[in-house]
Formats: sequence, C-alpha cells, structure tokens
Amino acid sequence: MSDKPVTLINVFTVEPERQQELIELLTKATEESVRHAPGFISATLHRSLDGTKVTMYAQWRSNDDYQSMRRDPAPLPYLTKALEIARFEPGMYEVAHSFLPPGY
Repeated sequence: MSDKPVTLINVFTVEPERQQELIELLTKATEESVRHAPGFISATLHRSLDGTKVTMYAQWRSNDDYQSMRRDPAPLPYLTKALEIARFEPGMYEVAHSFLPPGY
C-alpha cells in the first residue's frame, strides 16, 4: 500500500435549477456520514459558474479506506438521492505534481 493519500474527483452533471439542491445534499452526506469514516482526510465542493456541474475533490488515506466507506450503508440514501438528480463520473487519482507561486 502506498503511503501517499489518494484523491477522489467526482464530477456531477446536474440541471442548473437543481445545482444548489445537489450541493446541499452532498454537504449533508459529507457532514453527517462521510467525514466520520476512517481514512477520510478532506473534501471540497466546487460549483460551476454555468450551473451544470458540481465537483467534489476528496482526499483519502487510501483507496481501501474509500472503498470501506462506500460499503457502509450510512451514506447510501444520499447516493441514491444524488443519482435521482445528477449523473456523475468519479475518478481516483494520486498527486503527480503540485505547483505553488514563487516564494512559497
């Protein structure tokens, strides 16, 4: 197992009039369930300016930790509801390189 964290980038496609609803749903799922899972490091939600996308950037200690959370029934109602209002494309990544402005 790698000692580097993994990053889940999940892009949700949603109708603009439901973008805020999806953000609220994902916020609730993360606050009430996901962030309490072993191995969870952090998550950030992003909204597209055109209203058609919501992207979640989440870091996990390992892919195994993420998969364990997915097997937990607690977040399932949130996932089911999210699937009713959006399509999504998750991808698991590891950092290849980071960049900072000069002087940091």
